[in-house]
Amino acid sequence: MTATTPSDGPLHPEVLDADAAETPNGETITSPTKLIRIASMVRSLLDEARRAPLDDAGRRLLAEIHGKSLHELKDVLSEELREELADVSQPFESETPTDSELRVAQAQLVGWLEGLFHGIQATLYTQQQLAQRQFEDMRSGRGALGEGAAPTSGRSDGLPGAYL
Repeated sequence: MTATTPSDGPLHPEVLDADAAETPNGETITSPTKLIRIASMVRSLLDEARRAPLDDAGRRLLAEIHGKSLHELKDVLSEELREELADVSQPFESETPTDSELRVAQAQLVGWLEGLFHGIQATLYTQQQLAQRQFEDMRSGRGALGEGAAPTSGRSDGLPGAYL
C-alpha cells in the first residue's frame, strides 16, 4: 500500500482482525482466547504436579495432556513461534515420565507462555505510546503537515478559515 497525502484523495484505514494479535516481527497468534485458556490449564497442571506425587497412571495422563497442550498451542501460533516452541519443548524419553520430568516440562512451558504474554504486553504498550504520541502531534499541528507546520485555510491572506 502506498502512502497518500491529503491531495491524493480519501484515506482508507486498514481494518485489523480483532481476534488476531501480531507483533511487528511477524509473530502472530490466531486465537488469543484459546492461547489464554491453554496457558491457564498448563499453569494449573503445574501447580497440581507440584502439590502431590503422582502414580504411574497420573504421570501418563499428565504427559498426554502436556502433549495435547503443545499440539493445540501450535494450532494458534505463527510458524516462527511454533519453531521457537519446538526448540524449547523436548519430548519425554519414556511413555511414563518421572515426576521431576513432568514438573520441568510443565514449568518450561509455563515460562515460555509467560514470556510470550510479556512480549505481547510490551508490544501493545509500545503501540499505545506511539499512537498517543501521534495523536498529540496531530493535535498540536505537527502531525501529517510536518514538524512545526501550521494548518492553513488555503486563503492567500494567511487568515484562518471560517471554522477556526
